[in-house]
Formats: sequence, structure tokens, C-alpha cells
Amino acid sequence: MSFSSLSLHSQLVNTLAELGYQQPTPIQVEAIPVILAKQDLMAGAQTGTGKTAAFALPILHGLMAEPLAKESPRHIGALVLVPTRELAVQVQQSFVKYAKGTDIRIGIAYGGVSIDAQVEVFKVGIDVLIATPGRLLDHLRQGALNLKQLNVLVFDEADRMLDMGFMDEIKAVLKQVPANRQTLLFSATLDDAIFTLSKSLLREPKWVEVAKRNTTAAQVEQRVYAIDSDRKTEFVSHLIRSQNWHQVLIFSRTKQGVDKLALQLNKLDIATQAFHGDLSQGAREKVLQDFKQGKIQVLVATDVAARGLDIVELQYVINFELPFIAEDYIHRIGRTGRAGNAGLAITLFSQEDALLLEEVEAVLDKRLPQQWYPGFEPDFNKMAPEPRRNSKAAQKQRAKKRALGGKKR
Repeated sequence: MSFSSLSLHSQLVNTLAELGYQQPTPIQVEAIPVILAKQDLMAGAQTGTGKTAAFALPILHGLMAEPLAKESPRHIGALVLVPTRELAVQVQQSFVKYAKGTDIRIGIAYGGVSIDAQVEVFKVGIDVLIATPGRLLDHLRQGALNLKQLNVLVFDEADRMLDMGFMDEIKAVLKQVPANRQTLLFSATLDDAIFTLSKSLLREPKWVEVAKRNTTAAQVEQRVYAIDSDRKTEFVSHLIRSQNWHQVLIFSRTKQGVDKLALQLNKLDIATQAFHGDLSQGAREKVLQDFKQGKIQVLVATDVAARGLDIVELQYVINFELPFIAEDYIHRIGRTGRAGNAGLAITLFSQEDALLLEEVEAVLDKRLPQQWYPGFEPDFNKMAPEPRRNSKAAQKQRAKKRALGGKKR
């Protein structure tokens, strides 16, 4: 199947050909006709399978089908809500890329940068806005934006917005948009909370799921190495050096853990940068740019990088620790194996993470067999008894997971 067979505007099809897009991905094949038919949609697909183009292309098609106002201000016809700054930038860049050669104006709004600079852009008028909920509400309250003529509302990575506690902001935004609109909900992971949310957002939606729910990309090889906690840094260093790996993304659960590991790897002469929510927006953008350009070998990050980081050539992801939110495992390892490429995802497993691994396996509905790496076998004399699911230790671990799961990373 070709993009032209999806009835997209000929200029979009030509632009896609120039970009090297040969044929639509399964989620694009299923979602684009539904969106072009102006129906509400709830869509689930593995990360890295082309979800952004699945909603961006039909939105642009709709704007190109009608003459745009030549004078300012233009009204916002489409709004894409995303949970993080990084994802906002990625989605905006995709829209700009696909809209090349058109008069369509793409705006962006997220926190951590000057709000006044964003207001100046909005004065010119925009057709599509990509925004994080908090900064969008800032603009709405100041009167810099209005959504009274909105036609399409997109929730991208809706599960993460719920995890990050954006429900109040979502409700506030919904009060500002027309009831008569098209609503699209996209996510790589879907659960009961998302289905509950969808009932209040969508009207008789079409349901699209191109793979078994909460699965990972088939091209990503997953390995779990059992290892003592105090040898993890040594092991990571050995892997990177012995295999001559470049562009390695490592996930740690906390900002403090990220900073500590980055410092340790730099002391071992491995060019490493930390990435987490305490960095300024400018610093975050520079770190990501340096990583993409290969100026640094290793990026150590919290789960703020689990979504919105799109590096097609990234081959290696390491879970230094398992995430407290099991679904984040899918998004972490989804940073590799993108656009059909192969990838390797390694998880370092220590005994205290037994329950977290169990929950990841429950989400994946598959076992992740543990293995040993020669020279780094775990010392069984150090291993504490595995906490039983209903033991006090297990209850404490689950409580800690709930407490940390929604905090800024």
C-alpha cells in the first residue's frame, strides 16, 4: 500500500516521498482513513511505529483542503496535547517537516522557557498547536490563545499524562474547547484508566490496535542480567568498552541516581551526560543535541527521556534499574528498535527488584528469563531473601512505587 492510496493531499504524498517514506506503517494504514472521515479514534500501537504521522498527516490534509486565512490572527484548528517538553518538540518538528511548502503555521507551547517569546509567535496566528497542559493553561488564562474554533483535539501518550497527574489540567482544557470536535487518543500502552478517560472524551470512537496491547517492538532483543547492585557500574563500563558501543541510553529511577552514575562513568573516561527534570530547558536541549550528534557516548536519564526521544539509529538501551511503573519499561526500551531497525535492551536485575520484574512481565504477558554474564555472576552469599508478594517488604516496595510513580523525573 502507498500513501497516495490513503487519499492524502498530493503535496503531502510528494513531501513524504522526498523524505524517503516508502509506505505507511500499520498504525498509519488503520488510523488515517478514520481521521479523514472525521471520526473519533482511540489508537494503540508500539512506540516507534509512526503514531505521530498517523495523526499529523490527516490533520494537515484537512487544513490544506480548506483555504487558510491570509491575515492574522488565524484560529487554532488542531491542538495536540503531550506530557513532556521533549515530546512537544519532537511532534512539532514532525508537523513542520510534513507541512513543508505549505502556508500552515505550527506553534508550540511548553514550560521552562520564556512565555513572552511564545506569546509573540501566537500574535502572528497559528493553525496547529502542540502543547503541554500546564503551559497551555497559562496562555489561555492570559488570553494569549483561545480554542473556540478548534476542530481536532489530540491526546498523545495519554497514559503518561495520567501518570504525571495531568487530569485536573485536562479537565480545565476541556472547558475551553468546543463540544463539537474530533478527538483522537493515542498511546503505546493502554489500561483501564485510559478506557475510563476515553469515555469522557470520545464520541462513538473507532478502535485501532495494530499489535497486542502493551507489547514491545519485535526488533528489540531483550536481555535480563542478574548482577549484584554494587557491580552494576563496573558491568556497564565493561559492556560499553568491550563492545565498543556508541550512543548508549541508560535509565535510572531517580535524578540523584542519574547524576551519580554519570559522574562515575565520566571518571572512567566514558563521555557521559545526565538528563532529568532538574535541568533547564536550554540545558536539556543541548544535551539531547550533543547525544544525537554523537558528541557524547552515553546519556543517563530518568524516565523523562522514556518518551519524546527519537533517535532512529539508537541501538542500545540499558535499564540500570527497573522502573517503578511497569509500563515505563515498554517506553524505555522503545527508544531503540525504531522505524523497523534492530535494537538491544539490557536490564540489570538485582534481587531487590524481584517484584518490579514480576510486574513488568505481567504487563508484557511474557517471561524475561534471567542470565549471567561471565565474570559478573551474582554472589549468592550477598543475596537477600526474595520478598513475598504479601510480605511487609513487598507492601513497602509497592507503596514506594506508588509514591514515586507520578513525581517529576
